[in-house]
Amino acid sequence: MLELKDFLEAREKLRGDIHITNLDLSTTFSRMSGAQVYLKTENLQRTGSFKIRGAFNKIASLGERDKQNGVIAASAGNHAQGVAYAAGRTGTKALIVMPETAPLSKIAATRSYGAEVALYGESYDDAYHKAREIQSRTGAVFIHAFDDPLVVAGQGTIGLEILEELPDVEVIFTPVGGGGLASGIAMAVKLQKPDVKIIGVEAQGAASYKNARQAGTICTLTSVRTIADGIAVKCPGELTFNLLNRYLDDVVTVDDEETASIILLLLERAKLVVEGAGAVSLAAVLYNKYRVAGKKTAVVLSGGNIDVNFISLIIEKGLVKTGRRIRLVTIMPDKPGNLQAFLTVIARERGNIISINHDRTQVSLPVDQALVETVIETQGPEHGKKITEALGHKGFNVTAETNELL
Repeated sequence: MLELKDFLEAREKLRGDIHITNLDLSTTFSRMSGAQVYLKTENLQRTGSFKIRGAFNKIASLGERDKQNGVIAASAGNHAQGVAYAAGRTGTKALIVMPETAPLSKIAATRSYGAEVALYGESYDDAYHKAREIQSRTGAVFIHAFDDPLVVAGQGTIGLEILEELPDVEVIFTPVGGGGLASGIAMAVKLQKPDVKIIGVEAQGAASYKNARQAGTICTLTSVRTIADGIAVKCPGELTFNLLNRYLDDVVTVDDEETASIILLLLERAKLVVEGAGAVSLAAVLYNKYRVAGKKTAVVLSGGNIDVNFISLIIEKGLVKTGRRIRLVTIMPDKPGNLQAFLTVIARERGNIISINHDRTQVSLPVDQALVETVIETQGPEHGKKITEALGHKGFNVTAETNELL
């Protein structure tokens, strides 16, 4: 069983090879939640996530013979980069098995640290079984993503840092996937301050630990579906399951829409790039999954390795859902000056035109009519309503739509 000294020793092994990430008070999120919200910015950690802590602690603890045999791991991306970086720093050969669905940015980053990458299966669990098969043939040391005491101790150094910087913290929110991060933080904190509440957060579409906790035994989900790929795990580890049951106060879930909105919110308000798994903790706070009003609350932003194409999609959907991008549809007389008058109203009301389609050929239209579809960017729902009303006053019968854009 782990002891406090294991976490302290892990911190010494990591010293100089990881960042002691900031714990920043956010006035914006504090105001929105009614709590004092501090962001633990592991998204700014080396390799872009907390995973380097556990991976480095494990590999740094290996003997020379094990290092010569090499290491192997399975990962959806962040653990892969942590193992690759740690292996490179210690001169150890590394093979990482990643799901075929892993983001391209994470695959490329893993290779850039010098590791060999093999793609297999659709989920972490598929990649895990393949890695175990390879490990049994090669004799390489398996570096588990979460179910290993040295990995748990490495992740738990985050808890040590939070207590050192915010000794009167009352609640800590942490993502839960396989459980290495959450169990490490929970144990490191509870061994020193048992009264601090540790709340785990899972994706609704991958709530493996919550299901197991309710069942009272480890059970495996038949499938996982979530944008938070870093915590898309079908089954918690045996070690982490037992530690979470002992040290975690509660576990809550957030859905993908809530997670996506927080990714966008962090970009806009905190200027932080955070992946899905890294955003779930703040989503739990801001969507009131656990009551924190008036409490000093630390939120672990566990990673920032998000594909840029996915960020673009999140931004587009976020603008639509918040009413800042709308589609205006109208039928107008097909006469010179009408389209110009229509666009003049939008410009006067400060709407930003993204695209416009003027169609006079649809069979269903009268020969003297034209269909105009315009996508515009607004300042919000009220601004969009103001633009629509102004067009109505000028004689344009306009329908405003948002769902059609999704």
